[in-house]
Amino acid sequence: MRRAANLRKNMMPAERKLWGYLQRSQLGVRFRRQHAIGNFIVDFCCIKKKLILELDGSQHLDMEEYDEDRTKYLESRGYRIIRFWNNDVMNDIEGVILAINYAIEK
Repeated sequence: MRRAANLRKNMMPAERKLWGYLQRSQLGVRFRRQHAIGNFIVDFCCIKKKLILELDGSQHLDMEEYDEDRTKYLESRGYRIIRFWNNDVMNDIEGVILAINYAIEK
């Protein structure tokens, strides 16, 4: 999918920072970045654990209804979604990683 490939090439700073912790199975499971599920592209996905990580910036404040519909669709496919604010990734990456590890073990 071209759009997903383009998003992978042009990752936002928070996505790039989190990817540094997720790539090469550093948390014990494999994550994919900018992964297509149906008509949606999720930021990070662990298929084995059916876990999606979404990073949200201020643009998501205006996309509440879209995000709700997207979440319902993904949950209907058996995925769990964890959302983090970009600011949290940039300023508290340790807390974000702890939350992700907890979700992986759950």
